Amino acid sequence: MPVDTFERTRSCFARLAFAVALCLCTLVFAGLGLWQVERRSWKLDLIARVSTRIHAAPVAAPGLAEWSRVSAATDEYRRVALQGRYLDAPETLTMAVTERGPGFWAMAPFRSDAGFTVLVNRGFVPEAQRDPSARRATGTGDTKVVGLLRLSEPGGGFLRGNDPAAGRWYSRDVAAIAVARGLAEVAPYFIDADAATEPGPLPQGGMTQVSFRNTHLVYALTWFCLALMSAGAAAFLIRRGEDAPTAD
Repeated sequence: MPVDTFERTRSCFARLAFAVALCLCTLVFAGLGLWQVERRSWKLDLIARVSTRIHAAPVAAPGLAEWSRVSAATDEYRRVALQGRYLDAPETLTMAVTERGPGFWAMAPFRSDAGFTVLVNRGFVPEAQRDPSARRATGTGDTKVVGLLRLSEPGGGFLRGNDPAAGRWYSRDVAAIAVARGLAEVAPYFIDADAATEPGPLPQGGMTQVSFRNTHLVYALTWFCLALMSAGAAAFLIRRGEDAPTAD
């Protein structure tokens, strides 16, 4: 086979292989775009459900018989109410970053009249007021807590793991806090107290941030654009191969 014919054949096969790779990329990019469209639909549905929950009338906090069914899909950010009293036990301060700056969430054990314990996030405490004497203590009598049900945050946060032995908490890990404080029959969730339950000044309740990042449409458009670019490049290579002169 002449050298120029061999080179043309090799070039043709290279273009064909590259075109096939671009076609595969087109399928992958299009699939990712469709996945982002589905994620966007899911996110919009989640936002609608959560918005309905946080503005609904409070319902009774789930009792022990319901704990196994508590989930993010059905319960997170639901407004709940609980009657009982705060236990005579120290609060657990977990790291927080809010619009008021860095500080802590004050997590206090609350014994329900139904016979179980729930950790209540009483609200935000700035770093300078972390000493319990610098803020309002929990009540000792019968109390009603109203707020948003939140699921446990196991492990840690802020790229750091919880250190119960040192009293450093970077997430609201219900199970770990319960063990560290010697609490029994603790619900697998905690409650973010609202501003009416904990009006402040410290701790300041009602500071739950209910927002969801929704950039799926941007990602979907990006993937679809990449799919179109790959398809266009593949079509160009195929057409170029068809138009290439053939050897005599």
